[in-house]
Amino acid sequence: MTQPRSIRSICAFDIPAEGDPVAIETPWPTATKAEGMAYRWLHFDLAEPELEAWMQDFLPPIASSSLRQDETRPRFGPFADGSILNLRGVNLNEGATPEDMVSIRLWVSDGLIVSARHRKIWAVDAIRQRVAAGDAPRSTGRFLADLAYGLTRRIEHVSIALEEQTDDLEERAHEQADGLNEEVARCRQRAIKLRRYIRPQREALSDMIESRNPSFDDHVILLLSETANRVMRTIEALDATHERLAAIQDLLDIQHSKALGRNSYVLSIVAAIFLPLGFVTGLFGINVGGMPLISSDLGFWIVTGGLTVLGIVLFFLFRHLRWL
Repeated sequence: MTQPRSIRSICAFDIPAEGDPVAIETPWPTATKAEGMAYRWLHFDLAEPELEAWMQDFLPPIASSSLRQDETRPRFGPFADGSILNLRGVNLNEGATPEDMVSIRLWVSDGLIVSARHRKIWAVDAIRQRVAAGDAPRSTGRFLADLAYGLTRRIEHVSIALEEQTDDLEERAHEQADGLNEEVARCRQRAIKLRRYIRPQREALSDMIESRNPSFDDHVILLLSETANRVMRTIEALDATHERLAAIQDLLDIQHSKALGRNSYVLSIVAAIFLPLGFVTGLFGINVGGMPLISSDLGFWIVTGGLTVLGIVLFFLFRHLRWL
Protein backbone atom coordinates (compact mmCIF):
# COMPACT_ATOMS: atom_id res chain seq x y z
CA MET A 1 0.00 0.00 0.00
CA THR A 2 1.17 3.53 -0.75
CA GLN A 3 2.69 5.34 2.22
CA PRO A 4 -0.04 7.43 3.90
CA ARG A 5 0.29 11.12 3.21
CA SER A 6 0.01 13.72 5.94
CA ILE A 7 -3.58 14.87 6.13
CA ARG A 8 -5.38 17.05 8.65
CA SER A 9 -8.87 15.85 9.54
CA ILE A 10 -11.46 17.98 11.30
CA CYS A 11 -11.89 15.11 13.71
CA ALA A 12 -11.11 11.41 13.84
CA PHE A 13 -12.35 8.84 16.33
CA ASP A 14 -12.32 5.12 16.95
CA ILE A 15 -15.65 4.25 18.53
CA PRO A 16 -16.22 1.01 20.46
CA ALA A 17 -19.52 -0.79 20.94
CA GLU A 18 -19.05 -0.08 24.64
CA GLY A 19 -16.74 2.27 26.47
CA ASP A 20 -15.22 5.62 25.67
CA PRO A 21 -14.40 6.71 22.12
CA VAL A 22 -10.72 7.19 21.32
CA ALA A 23 -9.61 10.36 19.53
CA ILE A 24 -7.08 9.71 16.76
CA GLU A 25 -4.20 12.13 17.15
CA THR A 26 -2.02 10.94 14.29
CA PRO A 27 -1.92 13.39 11.37
CA TRP A 28 -2.36 10.54 8.87
CA PRO A 29 -5.29 8.40 10.00
CA THR A 30 -5.89 5.29 7.95
CA ALA A 31 -9.33 4.15 6.85
CA THR A 32 -9.27 1.04 9.02
CA LYS A 33 -10.80 0.79 12.48
CA ALA A 34 -8.58 -0.15 15.38
CA GLU A 35 -8.81 -3.62 16.89
CA GLY A 36 -11.78 -4.03 19.23
CA MET A 37 -13.58 -0.96 17.89
CA ALA A 38 -17.04 -0.90 16.31
CA TYR A 39 -16.08 1.63 13.65
CA ARG A 40 -13.82 4.54 12.76
CA TRP A 41 -15.17 7.99 11.94
CA LEU A 42 -13.05 10.38 9.89
CA HIS A 43 -14.40 13.86 9.14
CA PHE A 44 -12.65 16.07 6.56
CA ASP A 45 -12.77 19.55 5.09
CA LEU A 46 -12.94 19.33 1.30
CA ALA A 47 -10.73 22.40 1.07
CA GLU A 48 -7.81 20.33 2.44
CA PRO A 49 -5.28 20.28 -0.45
CA GLU A 50 -4.05 16.70 0.16
CA LEU A 51 -7.44 15.14 0.71
CA GLU A 52 -7.79 13.89 -2.86
CA ALA A 53 -4.53 11.95 -2.64
CA TRP A 54 -5.57 10.42 0.70
CA MET A 55 -8.92 9.31 -0.73
CA GLN A 56 -7.24 7.73 -3.72
CA ASP A 57 -5.00 5.75 -1.35
CA PHE A 58 -7.67 4.51 1.05
CA LEU A 59 -11.12 4.65 -0.55
CA PRO A 60 -12.71 2.95 -3.56
CA PRO A 61 -12.78 5.11 -6.71
CA ILE A 62 -16.58 5.51 -6.55
CA ALA A 63 -16.34 6.81 -2.98
CA SER A 64 -13.46 9.18 -3.72
CA SER A 65 -15.26 10.61 -6.74
CA SER A 66 -18.60 11.00 -4.92
CA LEU A 67 -17.12 12.75 -1.88
CA ARG A 68 -15.28 15.30 -4.04
CA GLN A 69 -18.13 16.28 -6.38
CA ASP A 70 -18.65 20.03 -6.71
CA GLU A 71 -22.45 19.84 -6.55
CA THR A 72 -24.49 17.17 -4.81
CA ARG A 73 -28.12 16.47 -4.13
CA PRO A 74 -29.45 14.24 -1.34
CA ARG A 75 -29.24 10.57 -2.25
CA PHE A 76 -28.42 7.13 -0.89
CA GLY A 77 -26.59 4.61 -3.04
CA PRO A 78 -25.54 1.15 -1.84
CA PHE A 79 -22.51 -0.49 -3.49
CA ALA A 80 -20.60 -3.71 -2.98
CA ASP A 81 -17.95 -2.11 -0.78
CA GLY A 82 -20.21 0.30 1.09
CA SER A 83 -22.77 3.05 0.66
CA ILE A 84 -22.75 6.66 -0.48
CA LEU A 85 -24.96 9.08 1.41
CA ASN A 86 -25.38 12.76 0.56
CA LEU A 87 -27.56 14.92 2.81
CA ARG A 88 -28.25 18.64 3.17
CA GLY A 89 -28.61 20.85 6.20
CA VAL A 90 -29.56 24.48 6.72
CA ASN A 91 -26.65 26.90 6.76
CA LEU A 92 -26.43 28.25 10.31
CA ASN A 93 -22.96 29.73 9.92
CA GLU A 94 -22.45 33.39 10.81
CA GLY A 95 -23.39 35.76 8.01
CA ALA A 96 -25.07 33.02 5.96
CA THR A 97 -28.72 32.51 5.07
CA PRO A 98 -30.23 29.26 6.39
CA GLU A 99 -31.88 28.36 3.07
CA ASP A 100 -28.44 28.34 1.40
CA MET A 101 -28.22 24.69 2.36
CA VAL A 102 -24.87 22.99 2.88
CA SER A 103 -24.05 19.41 1.97
CA ILE A 104 -22.52 16.58 3.96
CA ARG A 105 -21.10 13.69 1.93
CA LEU A 106 -20.47 10.28 3.50
CA TRP A 107 -18.91 6.99 2.57
CA VAL A 108 -20.09 4.23 4.90
CA SER A 109 -18.64 0.72 4.88
CA ASP A 110 -18.15 -2.05 7.40
CA GLY A 111 -16.46 -0.37 10.35
CA LEU A 112 -15.84 2.96 8.63
CA ILE A 113 -17.55 6.33 8.18
CA VAL A 114 -15.80 8.98 6.12
CA SER A 115 -17.59 12.32 5.99
CA ALA A 116 -16.60 15.49 4.17
CA ARG A 117 -17.98 19.00 3.83
CA HIS A 118 -17.16 22.44 2.44
CA ARG A 119 -18.78 24.51 5.19
CA LYS A 120 -19.44 23.76 8.83
CA ILE A 121 -22.60 21.75 9.48
CA TRP A 122 -23.95 22.17 12.99
CA ALA A 123 -25.64 18.77 13.14
CA VAL A 124 -22.28 17.09 12.43
CA ASP A 125 -20.51 19.32 14.93
CA ALA A 126 -23.08 18.35 17.56
CA ILE A 127 -22.20 14.67 17.01
CA ARG A 128 -18.49 15.53 17.21
CA GLN A 129 -19.04 17.20 20.58
CA ARG A 130 -21.04 14.22 21.82
CA VAL A 131 -18.32 11.79 20.75
CA ALA A 132 -15.62 13.92 22.37
CA ALA A 133 -17.68 13.89 25.58
CA GLY A 134 -17.96 10.10 25.47
CA ASP A 135 -21.56 9.87 24.25
CA ALA A 136 -20.99 8.37 20.80
CA PRO A 137 -23.41 6.54 18.51
CA ARG A 138 -22.43 2.90 19.02
CA SER A 139 -22.89 1.75 15.43
CA THR A 140 -22.64 3.18 11.95
CA GLY A 141 -26.41 2.83 11.60
CA ARG A 142 -27.05 4.79 14.78
CA PHE A 143 -24.56 7.45 13.61
CA LEU A 144 -26.47 7.93 10.34
CA ALA A 145 -29.83 7.98 12.14
CA ASP A 146 -28.60 10.61 14.62
CA LEU A 147 -27.14 12.70 11.81
CA ALA A 148 -30.35 12.60 9.75
CA TYR A 149 -32.40 13.48 12.83
CA GLY A 150 -30.13 16.41 13.73
CA LEU A 151 -30.26 17.80 10.19
CA THR A 152 -34.04 17.45 10.07
CA ARG A 153 -34.60 19.08 13.46
CA ARG A 154 -32.69 22.19 12.37
CA ILE A 155 -34.54 22.31 9.06
CA GLU A 156 -37.82 22.20 11.01
CA HIS A 157 -36.78 25.22 13.08
CA VAL A 158 -36.10 27.24 9.93
CA SER A 159 -39.41 26.09 8.40
CA ILE A 160 -41.34 27.11 11.52
CA ALA A 161 -39.64 30.53 11.51
CA LEU A 162 -40.68 30.95 7.87
CA GLU A 163 -44.27 30.04 8.77
CA GLU A 164 -44.30 32.64 11.55
CA GLN A 165 -42.95 35.26 9.16
CA THR A 166 -45.70 34.33 6.71
CA ASP A 167 -48.31 34.78 9.45
CA ASP A 168 -46.96 38.28 10.08
CA LEU A 169 -47.03 39.10 6.37
CA GLU A 170 -50.66 37.95 6.10
CA GLU A 171 -51.73 40.28 8.91
CA ARG A 172 -49.78 43.21 7.49
CA ALA A 173 -51.08 42.59 3.96
CA HIS A 174 -54.67 43.17 5.12
CA GLU A 175 -53.73 46.31 7.03
CA GLN A 176 -51.01 48.00 5.00
CA ALA A 177 -49.69 46.64 1.71
CA ASP A 178 -46.98 49.23 1.13
CA GLY A 179 -43.46 47.79 1.04
CA LEU A 180 -44.47 44.14 1.43
CA ASN A 181 -43.74 42.96 -2.10
CA GLU A 182 -40.00 42.60 -1.53
CA GLU A 183 -40.50 40.76 1.78
CA VAL A 184 -42.98 38.34 0.20
CA ALA A 185 -40.63 37.74 -2.72
CA ARG A 186 -37.74 36.96 -0.35
CA CYS A 187 -39.86 34.53 1.68
CA ARG A 188 -41.05 32.76 -1.47
CA GLN A 189 -37.43 32.42 -2.59
CA ARG A 190 -36.50 30.93 0.79
CA ALA A 191 -39.31 28.38 0.60
CA ILE A 192 -38.29 27.40 -2.93
CA LYS A 193 -34.64 26.89 -1.94
CA LEU A 194 -35.58 24.76 1.07
CA ARG A 195 -37.99 22.60 -0.92
CA ARG A 196 -35.35 22.07 -3.61
CA TYR A 197 -33.26 19.81 -1.36
CA ILE A 198 -35.67 18.61 1.31
CA ARG A 199 -37.84 16.60 -1.08
CA PRO A 200 -34.96 14.44 -2.42
CA GLN A 201 -33.66 14.19 1.16
CA ARG A 202 -36.80 12.31 2.14
CA GLU A 203 -36.26 9.96 -0.81
CA ALA A 204 -32.69 9.35 0.39
CA LEU A 205 -33.94 8.49 3.89
CA SER A 206 -36.57 6.15 2.46
CA ASP A 207 -33.88 4.41 0.39
CA MET A 208 -31.79 4.00 3.55
CA ILE A 209 -34.70 2.39 5.38
CA GLU A 210 -35.48 0.05 2.48
CA SER A 211 -31.83 -1.00 2.11
CA ARG A 212 -32.07 -3.11 5.29
CA ASN A 213 -28.41 -2.54 6.06
CA PRO A 214 -27.15 -5.08 8.65
CA SER A 215 -26.00 -2.21 10.89
CA PHE A 216 -29.59 -0.90 11.05
CA ASP A 217 -31.21 -2.43 14.11
CA ASP A 218 -34.85 -1.91 15.06
CA HIS A 219 -34.06 1.29 16.95
CA VAL A 220 -32.22 2.75 13.95
CA ILE A 221 -35.06 1.84 11.58
CA LEU A 222 -37.57 3.43 13.96
CA LEU A 223 -35.52 6.63 14.27
CA LEU A 224 -34.99 6.84 10.49
CA SER A 225 -38.71 6.30 9.91
CA GLU A 226 -39.60 9.05 12.39
CA THR A 227 -37.06 11.35 10.74
CA ALA A 228 -38.51 10.61 7.28
CA ASN A 229 -42.00 11.41 8.60
CA ARG A 230 -40.76 14.71 10.03
CA VAL A 231 -39.13 15.56 6.73
CA MET A 232 -42.45 14.84 5.01
CA ARG A 233 -44.29 17.12 7.45
CA THR A 234 -41.71 19.83 6.77
CA ILE A 235 -42.24 19.44 3.02
CA GLU A 236 -46.00 19.76 3.49
CA ALA A 237 -45.50 22.82 5.71
CA LEU A 238 -43.24 24.43 3.11
CA ASP A 239 -45.77 23.66 0.37
CA ALA A 240 -48.49 25.31 2.45
CA THR A 241 -46.23 28.28 3.22
CA HIS A 242 -45.43 28.71 -0.47
CA GLU A 243 -49.13 28.65 -1.34
CA ARG A 244 -49.91 31.18 1.40
CA LEU A 245 -47.16 33.46 0.15
CA ALA A 246 -48.56 33.16 -3.38
CA ALA A 247 -52.00 34.12 -2.01
CA ILE A 248 -50.46 37.12 -0.20
CA GLN A 249 -48.77 38.17 -3.43
CA ASP A 250 -52.10 37.87 -5.28
CA LEU A 251 -53.74 40.02 -2.59
CA LEU A 252 -51.02 42.64 -2.91
CA ASP A 253 -51.40 42.63 -6.69
CA ILE A 254 -55.17 43.07 -6.36
CA GLN A 255 -54.74 45.91 -3.88
CA HIS A 256 -52.22 47.56 -6.20
CA SER A 257 -54.56 47.16 -9.17
CA LYS A 258 -57.44 48.62 -7.17
CA ALA A 259 -55.34 51.61 -6.09
CA LEU A 260 -54.16 52.14 -9.65
CA GLY A 261 -57.72 51.88 -10.97
CA ARG A 262 -59.02 54.23 -8.27
CA ASN A 263 -56.36 56.81 -9.07
CA SER A 264 -57.01 56.52 -12.79
CA TYR A 265 -60.73 56.91 -12.14
CA VAL A 266 -60.21 60.09 -10.08
CA LEU A 267 -57.97 61.53 -12.76
CA SER A 268 -60.58 60.71 -15.40
CA ILE A 269 -63.31 62.48 -13.38
CA VAL A 270 -61.11 65.53 -12.84
CA ALA A 271 -60.37 65.62 -16.56
CA ALA A 272 -64.11 65.31 -17.34
CA ILE A 273 -64.93 68.24 -15.05
CA PHE A 274 -62.23 70.49 -16.47
CA LEU A 275 -62.85 69.55 -20.08
CA PRO A 276 -65.81 71.95 -20.58
CA LEU A 277 -64.06 74.57 -18.47
CA GLY A 278 -61.04 74.33 -20.71
CA PHE A 279 -63.26 74.60 -23.74
CA VAL A 280 -64.84 77.85 -22.44
CA THR A 281 -61.51 79.40 -21.51
CA GLY A 282 -60.12 78.43 -24.88
CA LEU A 283 -63.12 79.92 -26.63
CA PHE A 284 -62.75 83.21 -24.74
CA GLY A 285 -59.10 83.29 -25.59
CA ILE A 286 -59.56 83.86 -29.34
CA ASN A 287 -58.82 87.37 -30.57
CA VAL A 288 -61.81 88.15 -32.78
CA GLY A 289 -64.43 90.87 -32.66
CA GLY A 290 -67.82 90.36 -31.09
CA MET A 291 -66.60 88.63 -27.90
CA PRO A 292 -69.12 89.33 -25.10
CA LEU A 293 -68.05 91.39 -22.07
CA ILE A 294 -64.91 92.52 -23.87
CA SER A 295 -65.55 96.15 -22.92
CA SER A 296 -66.94 95.43 -19.42
CA ASP A 297 -64.77 96.01 -16.35
CA LEU A 298 -66.51 93.03 -14.65
CA GLY A 299 -66.10 90.70 -17.64
CA PHE A 300 -63.26 88.68 -16.07
CA TRP A 301 -65.15 88.13 -12.82
CA ILE A 302 -68.37 87.24 -14.61
CA VAL A 303 -66.60 84.58 -16.70
CA THR A 304 -64.72 83.25 -13.65
CA GLY A 305 -67.93 83.01 -11.62
CA GLY A 306 -69.71 81.28 -14.49
CA LEU A 307 -66.91 78.68 -14.78
CA THR A 308 -67.05 78.06 -11.03
CA VAL A 309 -70.78 77.50 -11.15
CA LEU A 310 -70.35 75.19 -14.17
CA GLY A 311 -67.72 73.15 -12.30
CA ILE A 312 -70.02 72.78 -9.26
CA VAL A 313 -72.94 71.74 -11.47
CA LEU A 314 -70.79 69.11 -13.21
CA PHE A 315 -69.58 67.78 -9.84
CA PHE A 316 -73.13 67.28 -8.50
CA LEU A 317 -74.25 65.88 -11.86
CA PHE A 318 -71.54 63.20 -11.65
CA ARG A 319 -72.58 62.47 -8.06
CA HIS A 320 -76.18 62.08 -9.17
CA LEU A 321 -75.11 59.73 -11.98
CA ARG A 322 -73.00 57.80 -9.38
CA TRP A 323 -69.81 58.38 -11.29
CA LEU A 324 -68.29 59.67 -8.05
